[in-house]
Amino acid sequence: MLNKRVYVSGGAGVIGLEMIPRLIGRGAIVMVGDLKPRPKTFFREVVYRQGDLNTMTAQELTSFRPEVFIHLAATFERSTESYGFWKENFWHNVRLSHHLMSIAKDIPTLRRVVFASSYLIYDPELYQFDRAQQKATALKEADPVRPRNLTGSAKFSHEIELRFIENFKSNQFTSVCARLFRGYGKNSRDIISRWVRDLMQKRPITVYRPQGIFDYVYAADAAEGLIRLAEHEQTTGIINLGTGKARRVQEVVDVLRKHFPEMVAQEIDSNIPYEASEADMSLYQAQIGWLPCYTLESAIPEIIAFEKTIMSQPAKSAQRIPRVLVSSASRKIPLVKAMQEAAHKIHPEARVIAGDASEAVLSRHVADEFWCMPPTRVDHLQEIIEGCKERNITAVLPTRDRELPFWAEHAKVFFAEGITVVTSSFNAIRLCIDKLAFAEFGAAQMLPFIPASTDINAITGTAYVVKERFGAGARNIGLNLSKEDARRHAKTMSDPIVQPYINGYEISVDAWMDNSHKVKGLVLRRRELIHNGESQITTTFRDEAVEKVALQVLEALQLSGPVVLQAIMTQDHQLQIIECNARFGGASTTSVAAGLDSFYWSLLEANGVDVSEYVFDRIPGEVKQARIPYDLYFFVDDSRF
Repeated sequence: MLNKRVYVSGGAGVIGLEMIPRLIGRGAIVMVGDLKPRPKTFFREVVYRQGDLNTMTAQELTSFRPEVFIHLAATFERSTESYGFWKENFWHNVRLSHHLMSIAKDIPTLRRVVFASSYLIYDPELYQFDRAQQKATALKEADPVRPRNLTGSAKFSHEIELRFIENFKSNQFTSVCARLFRGYGKNSRDIISRWVRDLMQKRPITVYRPQGIFDYVYAADAAEGLIRLAEHEQTTGIINLGTGKARRVQEVVDVLRKHFPEMVAQEIDSNIPYEASEADMSLYQAQIGWLPCYTLESAIPEIIAFEKTIMSQPAKSAQRIPRVLVSSASRKIPLVKAMQEAAHKIHPEARVIAGDASEAVLSRHVADEFWCMPPTRVDHLQEIIEGCKERNITAVLPTRDRELPFWAEHAKVFFAEGITVVTSSFNAIRLCIDKLAFAEFGAAQMLPFIPASTDINAITGTAYVVKERFGAGARNIGLNLSKEDARRHAKTMSDPIVQPYINGYEISVDAWMDNSHKVKGLVLRRRELIHNGESQITTTFRDEAVEKVALQVLEALQLSGPVVLQAIMTQDHQLQIIECNARFGGASTTSVAAGLDSFYWSLLEANGVDVSEYVFDRIPGEVKQARIPYDLYFFVDDSRF
């Protein structure tokens, strides 16, 4: 696997935790996707994508350029699946497998697909009985299939999908479906791990059908077996992966008793069938030349040692499901939808609440919830805090310049209530809002800011720009004015400043900065059609010299979170900074499409995640955005109507 680029879905699970170190040890370049936060045991070089992989885009995976795709991600329940598992199985098994393969199949670098399937596909009449059996049935790959539950059905469905894809893509990549048998391992919900945890707490264990016979395959062996299948590209189709040596449930109990002599095992009557199954491993051994080596006797001590380590560590707080308030949501539909996509990467049950002081806003029809909230003034601070707590808000994204000082000034108060405000510091925001102070800061730092003054005579130039010192820069702005016209225009304003008019074209610099004020990533875009100060058509571009200057400017401003620089590119290709909006811009979703995952990083950081371990992977091409009206239709029984 030396220098092979390997993508592993569900790589933070029980098998993945054993697999990733082995892949790194073999010299592979690894990307992992998983719902869980990044495991602390993962090497820094592992590219990690936390969140629901149903939201993963083709660009995210294509930009990694995987050569091998190992699909582990799945959900399951214990022997009896609950009614609620109907939806969960479809989303995290059926839909997820189809979605990821829909992306992966067209990636030109892909050479190998390994799918972690299940022996639950085999017809249960082959291995389930009304009475206890003396020996296990050795299930062969050619045996009849009839999935015994939803999990088995989902696995079988994806096996068929892979067989279908191979009809068209066999010249590009090969695939293999490994039918895993009864898995167990460290950090697992399997019965062996649950029994170990109970015994360590000196609780009795409950045993059903001790005469049952299963092929217990340890996660470390499963990981090794799957990696070997990834390496052996000639092996295709269906193949078993177990030990080939079944053990009785009573034998598991007996091994545990050696480590817990005082254990109490309570045998409970049950009407579940007696299982007697094991993998016929002859095909695997013939093609791969290897067999799993762990036994219950060698694996259970590792599980016990792992659980002792976990017990000695401080209890972890549960990962919170994001509930994000987008304040001043107004008609910011693309922003709300982008935040929903980012929040769903963290957790599929995440919710985005549109907040606005007006009931009649468009965003309420696309957000998950709506809150007609009080004005963001200090006299409403406690009311807003209580409203956030009532709605279980975990994070707030301010979106309007005039509200930024309120949220920044009181961010610590909200944080004390468990609510993170995605904003820069109060001082940094105050500097960006005051366009005169902003220009003076640039001059003092010898940065390429367009100068500004309240006195037109202090400005050198033949044409002028007149704008309000505070508030939206495009409001009542006067452009390319003569000196006399500039003076007259200034009299129509409450607090005007004057700047020289610079010839060139307008650009925006979308960026995201972490809490230490370091730029994680930035994207340049040309503003090709502007209406009321907002880009209606905008296109991203690359320019290393401009990016270097923009990075220097942004870090000098000591900002955090999503920000936007507005600038002029002069005819001699020099950058001239107009202003900075310390918030997400109206057309900044263009840069999200280019790989600048601002909202995702903001939510990760709000959850206490070190985002330095999440890479900014800018797409190789460019993105053009055209902002157009879009109609939505609601019916009278729709709760959002």
